[in-house]
Amino acid sequence: MATLGDDLRARLPDALADAFGVRRLALAADAVTAYAGALGQRPGAVVAAGTGLIALGAVPEDRTARRGGTDGAYGTEGAGAGGGVAAGGGAGIGWAADRTTDGLTADRTTGGQTTGDRTPDRLTPDRTTGGQTTGDRTPDRLTPDRTTGGRTTDRPTTDRLPGGWRRADGWGHLLGDCGGGAWIGRAGLEAAMRAHDGRGGGSKPLLARLEAVFGPAAELPGKLYPRPDRPAVLASFAPEVGRCAAEDPVAEGILRDAARHIAEAAEAVCPRLESSVVALTGGLFRMGAPLLTPVREELAARLPGTRVTEAAGDPLDGALCVAAALATDELRLPRDPGLLTVV
Repeated sequence: MATLGDDLRARLPDALADAFGVRRLALAADAVTAYAGALGQRPGAVVAAGTGLIALGAVPEDRTARRGGTDGAYGTEGAGAGGGVAAGGGAGIGWAADRTTDGLTADRTTGGQTTGDRTPDRLTPDRTTGGQTTGDRTPDRLTPDRTTGGRTTDRPTTDRLPGGWRRADGWGHLLGDCGGGAWIGRAGLEAAMRAHDGRGGGSKPLLARLEAVFGPAAELPGKLYPRPDRPAVLASFAPEVGRCAAEDPVAEGILRDAARHIAEAAEAVCPRLESSVVALTGGLFRMGAPLLTPVREELAARLPGTRVTEAAGDPLDGALCVAAALATDELRLPRDPGLLTVV
């Protein structure tokens, strides 16, 4: 909604009321539905990675457990309540509406894509979450927590954690998305071109994969630069980096650098609570062990004691989670003008 503007946000509620009889409506950015699909309404951080990469952390309302000290949920540098962070990139919007007491509707979001780029299928998170765990899917992951009665209040209390939403990266392939699919693919192609030129830091295995996928290396710039979907083309080479990593130290190094960027983003947004969880979602993580192993190592070093898991569900599940909570007045995810509003 932040991307598409205030005019759409102003018009959409009445349009849905006229068309479907919707009485209450939650307007959620795709990063929020990815968060809700991954963690429900629990505190923690979600890293969504496809072509791009964004990390989103949240402290749902009425959480009182601290991890010691008085620095608040985000530590001494944490964001204050309300957040005020605008969602970036993704053109897809997750929305959840309550037509009747049990009538829930959700659109099909962009599957967690955060840059607005259309990504090859092997890198975009699909609605099946592509290899994400289901054995760890417990009822409270995707259903509203009922322990607080679900009622929220705008009145601060002495035992309420400062929080709201906190975002890291998601700034697109020119300014950020560090560790995402386009970032990995570009680094792999650069290493291939270095090998083609005979420069240091090159990788002959990646050069061979470049030529197998795109043709002669010298012709790649002419094919790549005119494309309007350059980030997606770059990201399409990321799986080739993963395939070479086991035997190529240059490819392995690229994935370790990507893992460091991913962990830095998660660390920046993860609330410092004993109950916090970090979830990984998105098609990029279908690369498997070559990326996930160094990511987990980096997260363990930066967020010791914080559990790391794959997402319980996808952004469509997240939209349904928001809708279910809205229907029962138990929506505790933080309100934010650019991320989540209720009308």
